[in-house]
Amino acid sequence: MTENEPPEQATNPPITQELRKKIGYRWKICALLFFATTLNYIDRHVLSILAPNLQREFGWSEIDYGYIIAAFQAAYGIGVVLVGKLLDHKGIKILYALAVAIWSLAGMGHAFAGSLSGFVLSRFALGLGESANFPAALKTVSEWFPGKERALVAGIFNAGSNVGIIAAALLVPWITLQFGWEWAFIGIGALGFIWIVFWLLTYNKPEQHSKISKEELRYIQAGNKKEESNSVPWGKVLLKKETIIVCLVRFISDPTWWFLLFWLPKFLEEKHEITLTDIALPMIFIYVIADIGSVLGGWLSSHLIKMNKSLDFARKVTMLICAVSVLPIVIVSQTDNLYLSVGLISLAAAAHTGWMANVYAIISDVFPRNAIGSVTGLSTLSAVLGGMLYAIFVGFILEKTGSYFYIFLISGFAYFLAWIILKTGIPEIKSIKFSK
Repeated sequence: MTENEPPEQATNPPITQELRKKIGYRWKICALLFFATTLNYIDRHVLSILAPNLQREFGWSEIDYGYIIAAFQAAYGIGVVLVGKLLDHKGIKILYALAVAIWSLAGMGHAFAGSLSGFVLSRFALGLGESANFPAALKTVSEWFPGKERALVAGIFNAGSNVGIIAAALLVPWITLQFGWEWAFIGIGALGFIWIVFWLLTYNKPEQHSKISKEELRYIQAGNKKEESNSVPWGKVLLKKETIIVCLVRFISDPTWWFLLFWLPKFLEEKHEITLTDIALPMIFIYVIADIGSVLGGWLSSHLIKMNKSLDFARKVTMLICAVSVLPIVIVSQTDNLYLSVGLISLAAAAHTGWMANVYAIISDVFPRNAIGSVTGLSTLSAVLGGMLYAIFVGFILEKTGSYFYIFLISGFAYFLAWIILKTGIPEIKSIKFSK
């Protein structure tokens, strides 16, 4: 280095246009989506971890617990359709922040629910607020990321769901044992307001953002389709065959995930005598593997595209692998081996998250950006309706038989059936247009 040479030029290479694209501002947006999803799942998972204790304290039957879960899912289904339409009309920034505020307050409200009806109302409010997360996140991805990166990004932010469950498994037992179950709801619910501050300070549309480089903006715009900004009427969205197929796929496959979310701690306690003090380790293992599955599912699909495989081949082959990986869960209720049970549940959870990374990507692959919010809302409504019916079914089956056999049997084959419907209903995954 010469005497007059600036030190930073000697130690740091210049930032090329290609480097600006790779390390761009959009990854900060991705990080916020990841943390929002993490908080979303921490809040919704507090109840499932505490369920065995609360069931004893309040005297809930299995059917009562099924109704509490169904209340969350009913509100989620109602909210997600309304939110999807609002996002297409009004935009993301304020609506996303408002939704996080609602679900955070609702989560804290569980601490003051002293009866079955109180928990039903709290879960309903939580479901309304949380319904905005995935439509808003997917809409954000469609704005901030080119098509070839969307499956990977969906896998990353969706991985926040598993991180949230892991965090809940660590935090909820500790807070409960130290301060009481009420403070688990209050303390965790309050975290959402921290995220809101960062979101409001960070987010804006890429073309309006002062901190995005010109190179990155060109990169995003070059990888996205040019589309109309006016939202598509619901009638047109509903009449599309592709919308119906996506809804059916989620109606059939998503209930297994809802079942694992809300009944897994109860199953582990009843089948393997895993109590509140011991629940963290198996839960952490299951959802770390699920997190890996989320990222791998998105990565594999994107990798196949980079290998010049067609979009249709990449998405469907990845989803077939995921569907086959869920099948072994059918034997979980029949084994007394805790390690085998946890291993098979982990594999199924990983397969589900990889599956969903590609479902979200398919929505952005097939539908124009001005319909993504509505399609995501309608498909999520379909998913939670399936989950709500499954929750009631699970409650009745457990109340009458005390056995998880038929529940795991149905869950094991659900994804393969959903894949067949996707394969036959959408012969080729490609962009569609709506008539004016």
